[in-house]
Amino acid sequence: MKSKEIVDGVTMQRAITRMTYEIIERNKELDKVVLAGIKTRGVHIARRMQERILSLEGLELPVIELDTKPFRDDIKVTEDTSVVSVDVTARDVILVDDVLYTGRTIRAAIDKLVSLGRPARVGLAVLVDRGHRELPIRADYVGKNLPTSSTEEVLVEMIETDGKDGISIIGD
Repeated sequence: MKSKEIVDGVTMQRAITRMTYEIIERNKELDKVVLAGIKTRGVHIARRMQERILSLEGLELPVIELDTKPFRDDIKVTEDTSVVSVDVTARDVILVDDVLYTGRTIRAAIDKLVSLGRPARVGLAVLVDRGHRELPIRADYVGKNLPTSSTEEVLVEMIETDGKDGISIIGD
């Protein structure tokens, strides 16, 4: 298997910053927004967005951490490690994830989210949209569209978990 870096750390941070600006522009009532990071790297992206919004707008948006595994239809896990510190009812929730592929993780995240309350609106921000959807799900905020084959894998590395930032494609 060979690996090819597609996006370096600087370009990745720019994509997160651009998505953050789009979130600010499209959400007039920014104080109603909750960022919901999907474990693990989605949480790191959401925290970076939170920091950027705080520096730009002086507003600290709440970040919740969603564990989608108990809501997946392809794996059986009962332990839920979600961290939810704010009521999502009547709030605008933006799900944040690293890679959008089949859409099944996002479906599971929506199931988890509605088990917590009834958001006014749910949006989706992804660092990478690689296509190959199995469910009718699309992102509202996309850092990078990265067409791939179904035999390839997209690897997002983040300083918080991997020691460096970058996006690579692993394939034949």
